[in-house]
Amino acid sequence: MVMQRYLLTYIGVVLTLNLHHLIRAIDVPRDPSIQESLHQPPTITKQSVKNYIVDPRDNIFIECEAKGNPVPTFSWTRNGKFFNVAKDPRVSMRHWSGTLAVDFRSGGRPEDYEGEYQCFARNDFGTAISNKIFLQVSKSPLWPKENLDIQEVHEGAQLILACNPPPGLPPPAIFWMSSSMEPIHQDKRVSQGHNGDLYFSNVLQEDSQTDYSCNARFAFTHTIQQKNPYTLKVLTTRGITERHPSFMYPIGTISSQMVLRGEDLLLECIASGVPTPGIMWHKKGGDLPAGRTKLENFDKALHIANVSEEDSGEYFCLASNKVGTSRHTISVRVKAAPFWLDEPENLILAPGEDGRLVCQANGNPKPSIQWLVNGEPIESSAPNPSREVTGDTIMFRDIQSGSSAVYQCNASNEHGYLLANAFVSVLDVIPRILAPRNQLIKVILNNRTLLNCPFFGSPIPTLRWFKNGQGSTLHGGNYKAHENGTLEIIRARKEDQGTYTCVATNLLGKAQNQVRLEIKDPTRIVDGPKDAVPKKGSTVYLVCRTRHDPTLRLTVSWLKDDVPLYLGTRIRKEDDGLTIYGVSEKDQGYYTCVASTELDKDTARAHLTILDPFLNRMTLPKARPDRPRDLELTDLSERSVRLTWIPGDDNNSPITDYIVEFEEDRYEPGRWQNHSRYPGSVNSAVLRLAPYVNYQFRVIAVNEVGSSYPSLPSERYHTNGARPEYNPTGVKGAGTAKNNMVISWTPLSATQVYGPNLRYIVKWRRRDTRESWSNRTVKGDISQYTVTQTPIYTPYEIKVQAVNDYGMAPEADTVIGYSGEDLPSGPRYFRIRQPNLETITLEWEHPEHPNGNLIGYTLRYQAFNGSKTGRTVVENFSPNQTRFLLQRTDPISRYRFNLRSRSQIGEGEPAIGESPLPLNEALPTSAYTKPPRDIATQGWFIGLMCAIALLVLILLIVCFIKRSRGGKYPVRENKDVPLDPDDQKVDNGSFDYSDEDNKPLQGSQTSLDGTIKQQESDDSLVDYGEGGEGQFNEDGSFIGQYTVKKDKEETEGNESSEATSPVNAIYSLA
Repeated sequence: MVMQRYLLTYIGVVLTLNLHHLIRAIDVPRDPSIQESLHQPPTITKQSVKNYIVDPRDNIFIECEAKGNPVPTFSWTRNGKFFNVAKDPRVSMRHWSGTLAVDFRSGGRPEDYEGEYQCFARNDFGTAISNKIFLQVSKSPLWPKENLDIQEVHEGAQLILACNPPPGLPPPAIFWMSSSMEPIHQDKRVSQGHNGDLYFSNVLQEDSQTDYSCNARFAFTHTIQQKNPYTLKVLTTRGITERHPSFMYPIGTISSQMVLRGEDLLLECIASGVPTPGIMWHKKGGDLPAGRTKLENFDKALHIANVSEEDSGEYFCLASNKVGTSRHTISVRVKAAPFWLDEPENLILAPGEDGRLVCQANGNPKPSIQWLVNGEPIESSAPNPSREVTGDTIMFRDIQSGSSAVYQCNASNEHGYLLANAFVSVLDVIPRILAPRNQLIKVILNNRTLLNCPFFGSPIPTLRWFKNGQGSTLHGGNYKAHENGTLEIIRARKEDQGTYTCVATNLLGKAQNQVRLEIKDPTRIVDGPKDAVPKKGSTVYLVCRTRHDPTLRLTVSWLKDDVPLYLGTRIRKEDDGLTIYGVSEKDQGYYTCVASTELDKDTARAHLTILDPFLNRMTLPKARPDRPRDLELTDLSERSVRLTWIPGDDNNSPITDYIVEFEEDRYEPGRWQNHSRYPGSVNSAVLRLAPYVNYQFRVIAVNEVGSSYPSLPSERYHTNGARPEYNPTGVKGAGTAKNNMVISWTPLSATQVYGPNLRYIVKWRRRDTRESWSNRTVKGDISQYTVTQTPIYTPYEIKVQAVNDYGMAPEADTVIGYSGEDLPSGPRYFRIRQPNLETITLEWEHPEHPNGNLIGYTLRYQAFNGSKTGRTVVENFSPNQTRFLLQRTDPISRYRFNLRSRSQIGEGEPAIGESPLPLNEALPTSAYTKPPRDIATQGWFIGLMCAIALLVLILLIVCFIKRSRGGKYPVRENKDVPLDPDDQKVDNGSFDYSDEDNKPLQGSQTSLDGTIKQQESDDSLVDYGEGGEGQFNEDGSFIGQYTVKKDKEETEGNESSEATSPVNAIYSLA
């Protein structure tokens, strides 16, 4: 096994030219780095069908998508003239797409937009065009009112009840019912023709017991129109005269029919007569086409699928009863709309190279070929000396830069047309190696291995391989060099180990890469387990000795009856085998030893048969039963069949069960599936069948030893189709991006399809709105659909309904899905509180816009002290948690916080904040944070700063006035003397001065802990001789003079005069 992780696929064109010498067109790999750097003309990637019928109740979408580099722009024509999308308010064009959307929610008639549309995709290197899309609105006209006379007819006569349905678009499906909505029984005598009429080969009296009404079902509008019923009166006679067969449809003995190649041909012969004639079909001069022919409508219709030219000729039907035979001949002519023999493909060339575009088509009559360049006839385009047009081929010789363009080939005849776009791109690129560098590849000895070296360049580089730096190119013998850069080693030998170098070279330069190849020894079981017949209760040892490459890790495992073996105290795996202690009946079976490495594996198998020693007589050895044989299908019907088989030998162990399996060859050919299980006493069963399945059955016998080999398969039995009865399960909707929703489901199984051309109708609309359902129909092999341009994380109602060519399944259940998520907004009202020095509390509320399923919150925080910061701590919370308590380990440092909401997409916008600055660590503090804003622009901050500045100015003025009065403050001599207003003190920050020189404004400094200490003053109240300790009365009033002397310890304590400093007053206000 080769360890390769760079498998690359390629797009582009591989053309081989033999002009003057061999020239190859360039392959452009899907590597994104190359795709994004190369210029490319437009390519149409999606478009609506040519004949586009729309439902008049829905908005119209005409699809046109293209790719290219630069990204193409789009325009449209309608009925051959430029269609100005901007002038019609109902018409819009999807972003980055050319798809037209016509919205009728505000009114308008869909019929006004019928016509022929064509899309043009342009960029700097050319123009690609779509098919001409003929848009028609579905029509379901009412049945014209008419009075139908009673149909009188003699018993035994022929009768045709005409339907004549109203013309619809597309034509309606016709079926006959009675006025009481009971379906008309059809058989060989009474049947509906392909034109919708009801034919009676001969009328019986019982036909008058009901009336007959023709019904038309219009698929697009899901409506059924009913014609007035026919009343039938049968005139009886004494006896019914036998009649020779005659044809009611087609009339006469000769008719002709034309059919297009690839379509289905339906020939019809309906005859009358008594007794009812039978129909047989033949082709003149040959047999009916094998494998494509089916008889329908009680052999009255011959259906030939996928008609080709060799199906032309004369077909005749024979209508026979005991009276005689009639013959009608139908001449079939097969014509053909154009079909491709050689469709033009994109051509990428280097400057100076040669190339060609070929457009070959066939049809009947032979189609004409027309070339266009960038959407215009090539005859009217600018001359190009390197280009030569010859019929269905355009030759390019010595092509030059600037010649890039998109060429269109139109092949048409009276039955239709084909249109193909093929661009010609001229590139010059130095070589590039696209594989990872210096790879290591391991391979088992004697195995085939591939060393890949994908490369790209223009002109196409030549690539050579070398081993261990040797000069000779590796090619031939055990080596084979492929054009895509791969070196194949046909049989890896020990001497092939080494370092290989690939070198890609063109005119512009070269590139190279190396690959290291290691050859490993194979893993082998040299001594494997052997079959054994131990006695019950004994110990069994199964040996498994291995040999492997010592550089690879070996794993040995055991299987019992192909299921991993459970190991325990009774069953133990040894180094070289397996030991089973006390064996019993349940240990009987097949044991497989599996020895494996990362590159290969080997297996060995043995069977254990357990004997019971307590039996009085010898017990014959038991074995799995022989396979059943001679399967036969009988009692064939639409929904069931009887399967009968002959049992095989039970090999001394009674058969307990039969398992019936089936295989169908339409959807999963070769895969056998369980159908049903039956007791071992039966050898016949009625099997329930599903419509539109080509069944094949086989039977497996089971006894206590095991299962037999499957029987040989039965003959095939094909059931007719019907409308689906089931809808897809597992329907869900989920976004893969913020603006989409992927609707997925589990497709119907092969036995649930019930008919050809399975599709799924995908419907969606936003929940709790009155908007109409949007819908798309996808093919039956698709299991998901992507709705684009959806709002973020919005609930949608979703339905997925199955439909095939026979009709629609019952209405699907509605499920709820959600469009894609986006990043959430930040948490709201993020608050940071600090109730004490030990803890910080964080609180928040859920984000205003979750934009999806909120899965939690992520908090990042770190401590900081000045310019020093601690490590970042990350905490994750559940989506219901909106509070977090942080235990502080450092009472001095502060903390920065960053809180984000998390959804499935990722983290959203942050809410950030810091723990509060402690003004007084004895008091609780808190902070309220919002997403960060510039504090200098906040009104409260500007007002606070103005207030502080005004207060500082007032304090300076007061100090200046006090100093000018002599430097002393008034002192009252007696406590009974009331204070002047100027002398009153307030507890919360009032202060007195003893001298101007003692002002803290001029002699203070900030300590490390944020407080402000006074410097010692040369001039204090004590120096004025008015000292003595300050005294207070019992009521706390001050009775001393302002001569209190503070010693150094008091100055540094909690009673420091710093509280009277103006600076501290300002700090406390801050």
